[in-house]
Amino acid sequence: MKAPLITVDNLSMDFDGTRVLKNISFEIAEGEIVGIIGRSGAGKTVLMHLMRGVEQPPTSGRIIYHVTACPECDSIDLGSAAGKPCPKCGGDLVARDIDLWNERDERLQRSLMRRTAIMFQRTFALYGDDRVIENVLNALDDIGYPADKAINRAADLIDEVRLSHRMMHIARDLSGGEKQRVVLARQLAKEPFMLFADEPTGTLDPGTARIVHTMLIEAAEKNNMGIVVTSHISQVIEDVADRAILLVDGSIAKMGSPKEVITEFMKDYDDTERFEETELGDKVVSARDLIKRYISVDRGVVKAVNGVTFDVYTKEIFGIIGKSGAGKTTLSGILAGLIEPTSGEINVRIGDDWIDMTKPGVDKRGRATEYIGLLHQEYDLFPHRNILDNLTDAIGLEFPKELAMRKGLITLKMAGFTDEKSREILERMPSQLSEGERHRVALAQVLIREPRIVILDEPTGTMDPITKIDVKHSILHAREEMEETFIVVSHDMDLVRDICDRIALMRGGKIVQIGKTAEVLAILTEEEKKHMSQPAA
Repeated sequence: MKAPLITVDNLSMDFDGTRVLKNISFEIAEGEIVGIIGRSGAGKTVLMHLMRGVEQPPTSGRIIYHVTACPECDSIDLGSAAGKPCPKCGGDLVARDIDLWNERDERLQRSLMRRTAIMFQRTFALYGDDRVIENVLNALDDIGYPADKAINRAADLIDEVRLSHRMMHIARDLSGGEKQRVVLARQLAKEPFMLFADEPTGTLDPGTARIVHTMLIEAAEKNNMGIVVTSHISQVIEDVADRAILLVDGSIAKMGSPKEVITEFMKDYDDTERFEETELGDKVVSARDLIKRYISVDRGVVKAVNGVTFDVYTKEIFGIIGKSGAGKTTLSGILAGLIEPTSGEINVRIGDDWIDMTKPGVDKRGRATEYIGLLHQEYDLFPHRNILDNLTDAIGLEFPKELAMRKGLITLKMAGFTDEKSREILERMPSQLSEGERHRVALAQVLIREPRIVILDEPTGTMDPITKIDVKHSILHAREEMEETFIVVSHDMDLVRDICDRIALMRGGKIVQIGKTAEVLAILTEEEKKHMSQPAA
């Protein structure tokens, strides 16, 4: 039996009079990986932040770290190190129980927090213009690691996350999975004994996600490091966790083996609503021989999009699929008018007019972009504005208060919220919502502008299975009721299979197959199926 590392004792948390965590109690042992699963809004992220000691203190309850401390230099180590010499100064390590939110010795509290690390969802927190090794060296410098030993230590960490072949690459040129592994190397540089991973692979394709999961398990074993992983994807919990906790509306509904907890979580998973086949309209997007080249310091000329040709029709849900690095996100940026192609044609029909998206100006590309909505996978909300403001005046829509609320409620419902939940969150701040809820607000922020074409880049990346159903239905309802056209970029094959009329498969910047969804999915290679088939939720 491993020594206990953390005790969460009767923890509760309120926001604006609403209790979002209710009497939470459990323990985590040294080196144990605990998975926390639950629907968006269940309280996963709030619990994780409280355990890390960031943002606001709990309304009641305690979080106790069972550690050792050196009286000479305030160094903190695992509780199992009691009686051993301090690795920094040679003094004796003494057992201590530190109440994270009520510790009076601020130096001790800071020392404790320096031995914890976090991997956030949907953000890679890297120095984009620096090389991989420079990013890791910066992390070592932050903790005062000896300069004469830093290069070798950085190289060891990069090797530990299996990125030695990308050591000299510029961070912004990496794929999403590679970036997440650099993040992990930066966090391991702190030599944490506790790592918090908040939906760390929610926006990665499943094959890449499995690589990151392996890295987490190996890091826990090698460093006797405790890990808390939150996820709404059951496969993540099964792949990584030793033990799992199911949160429902802020309470622990079940605790036990990952299999037992996932069975309980999935019992309400249902998708019975059916939609009639939609008759598509006229052509609304026409792309011919699109090319986008970038110059990379390491790789020279990179053809992110390389001779792409396709059409999209009114009311169509058109999917773009492919492995990480295939060119999907660059293509979606061109379609949205955010990226100018190197060559080729891209035209969008607005009313009766065809607009040339390669030509700048308010009567050219600017006219079309007014009617194109884009939900990027790394979206952001205005943190100091409530949800109603985020939906209206924060994006330049000026409504009288009564009309703004009416429009906001209608749009939130389209994005998958219930009527009751929509009214509940209108006056909340983004920080008071879960990541999945913020994602749906971002989708509503796009829909409220009444676009004719909506581009969704990984629209279900951090959503739980039931919320995915809500959003899937929202897309289909929006198509039926508002005659919206959707272009969906995704590795979630369940979503693509269920909603897309046609899909385009990209490899190496090219569209290698385009056609009916079932026909294109049938020609995927085994490697592509491994990397793109979303695991059963």
